[in-house]
Amino acid sequence: MIHQAARQGFGSGSEAYERGRPSYHPDAVAWLIEGLGIGPGRTVVDLAAGTGKLTRLLVPSGARVLAIEPVAAMRDRLAEQVPGVEVREGTAEALGLRDGSVDAVVVGQAFHWFDGAAALAGIHRVLRPGGGLGLVWNVRDLASPLQAAVEEMTEPHRGETPSYATGRWRDAFDTAGIALEQHQEPYEQQVDAEALADRVGSTSFIAVLPDEARLALLERVRALIPAGEVGRLRYTTNAYRCRP
Repeated sequence: MIHQAARQGFGSGSEAYERGRPSYHPDAVAWLIEGLGIGPGRTVVDLAAGTGKLTRLLVPSGARVLAIEPVAAMRDRLAEQVPGVEVREGTAEALGLRDGSVDAVVVGQAFHWFDGAAALAGIHRVLRPGGGLGLVWNVRDLASPLQAAVEEMTEPHRGETPSYATGRWRDAFDTAGIALEQHQEPYEQQVDAEALADRVGSTSFIAVLPDEARLALLERVRALIPAGEVGRLRYTTNAYRCRP
């Protein structure tokens, strides 16, 4: 089942998501690809693929890439951005794949939304023996002044929306006794005022705000970067891999 905030927020914000969200550090993705054995003759699932930010980095590996995404608007953007990749509707808890049918599953910026125990059980079911799971997040560096200013504006609207930062996504791995290897890379996204507004507007709990409140917030966000200038959003790309 998809979280209501994700269904509504990403459904209405798919275009801003594609325009405003960063890619992932290529070395972090290469670490996942190498460690999970993703390459020609293998099948990898990009689960909760969104608009294909991670999908497009998997295609050059030569593997068969299958993108699974529950939100229709996201699937539409993905098909536009990464033509030729098979795109299917599905969720972490209901993948719609045969047992032992894929070699790897990767999840970008999304595992914190899942029912962790159910997701791990479903992923284990569809993996071939020896198959692996990779996770990756771009984590905002709040020591960066621009990120800190955005955080101050947006965090009051978060409510109970799931977040990587709480660490609760790890609970299912700890309960199952699954060890996670980790790799980190510093990453930076250069944005003008409009791109920053897209980045913030693509956040699920911002996208679902009433129009008046959302538009007012995005105007404040745009004002963080003077016209004609470029700001820097700093992140750490955190990648994890395991054999569930």
